[in-house]
Amino acid sequence: MREFSEQELVRRKKVEKIREVCNPYPERFEISHDIKDVAKLEDGISSVCVAGRIVFMRKMGKMSFVTIRDIEGKIQLSIKIDMVGEEKYKFFKDNFDIGDFIGARGEVFTTHTGEKTIRVDSFEFLGKALKPLPEKFHGLTDQEACYRQRYVDLIMNQETRDRFLIRIKFIKELRNYLDSLGYMEIETPILNNKASGATAKPFKAHHNALDMDVYLRIAPETYMKRAVVAGIPKVYEIGRCFRNEGIDQTHLQDFTMIEAYQAYYNYQDNMKLIQDMLQTIIKNIFGTLTISFGDKEIDLSGEWKSQSFREVLIQYANIDIIKYDTKEKLLEKIQLDHIELESETPIEDLGFGNLVDVLYKKVARPFMIGPVYLTEHPIDLSPLARTNDNNQLITDRFQLVINGAEIVNGYSELVNPMEQEKRLLEQSKLKEAGDVEAMEMDYDYITAMEYGMPPISGWGMGIDRMVQLVTNSENIKDVVMFPLMRSTEKENR
Repeated sequence: MREFSEQELVRRKKVEKIREVCNPYPERFEISHDIKDVAKLEDGISSVCVAGRIVFMRKMGKMSFVTIRDIEGKIQLSIKIDMVGEEKYKFFKDNFDIGDFIGARGEVFTTHTGEKTIRVDSFEFLGKALKPLPEKFHGLTDQEACYRQRYVDLIMNQETRDRFLIRIKFIKELRNYLDSLGYMEIETPILNNKASGATAKPFKAHHNALDMDVYLRIAPETYMKRAVVAGIPKVYEIGRCFRNEGIDQTHLQDFTMIEAYQAYYNYQDNMKLIQDMLQTIIKNIFGTLTISFGDKEIDLSGEWKSQSFREVLIQYANIDIIKYDTKEKLLEKIQLDHIELESETPIEDLGFGNLVDVLYKKVARPFMIGPVYLTEHPIDLSPLARTNDNNQLITDRFQLVINGAEIVNGYSELVNPMEQEKRLLEQSKLKEAGDVEAMEMDYDYITAMEYGMPPISGWGMGIDRMVQLVTNSENIKDVVMFPLMRSTEKENR
């Protein structure tokens, strides 16, 4: 049995009183302006109709002031008894609470304190809030409450509203940039019968109608490249991906990413594109290319430097992966140097490529403030990337690292179906040996490649992580509107 506070009981009784006059939850209300646009109007404009949630009220004898808000703005309403009538004014005073929705019509004017206001000549009740808004939600020390009740967080906290407006604008600018270059946005499957597209542990489910196990996509990569085979030379997708791995301040199991592919490009072309794209987007949003993260100032202007995988491991761990070029040699060196690695898969079960990657993430990545492009990845770490023409042990690949986080991953794609089949067979063997992050064979993808692929370069970017960076957010959940949380006993009642 649910229990209600005294305030909630009072509000529920008001619903019945409102019902005697009008519908407490009406069908619609015709607006003439969005709230954010009213501040731009000149004084004297009449018949302005707005609607929003009441976040502040000062009720007085014959006049009341109300502030309504949505995510983009707020506006003050002046409600006077001689404008709306005694009966309507009493209805307002008796039944409206903070949190309720109101629709109002009136004339725009500016108060003597300089605040743009609507002098209301009529209003309508648009929805009763049965729960009172917190008096100081912004001051909560329990951040989990903000994640679980993001809707309240957004109502009460300007910083949260600003953060998500930046996210919305970032995605819009991202689309605008790619669309202007002739890219086409498509959609690819989220449910797959192969866990492909990246080296990661997948989520597994069962498809009842087809009676088969399926995987939530790790990445849309192999389907995006099928689209290039089909004749779309510039293609991208923004969507959710799923990796059943660890969770921390920069990682979530379900996240939003963009992947984009261009025929006839190589990885160096995309490094130039990524730099110009991010510099353009960030400058358009913030007016500057210097961003703050914690106590650091990160300058994104100019040319971004590149470092090879080998160079950063020598710099930060004094380990040369040319010298330690097998899993056994590298593991022995790691143990000799007393480097403690973290991996959901036992370190001994990792292949050489994934072992190199885990080592890099431990000893180098946290200290790479950047922006810096990490290049020349070991071939074992990149089963879908093209082999370098001059060195068969590395691939034509890059990762953009900013503030110790991988923001973009891209490479010249492997378009040779015979080589791709060989690499996926090797990945399958690693998977059978216990490396849960290894990829499995996908013969349908091989078949698509056999119809012919042009030179291709592609890249992927975690949008959550990029927005976390540019909004100076401590936790990636801060920029995900409704992050998955462990259910509570209260929620299950």
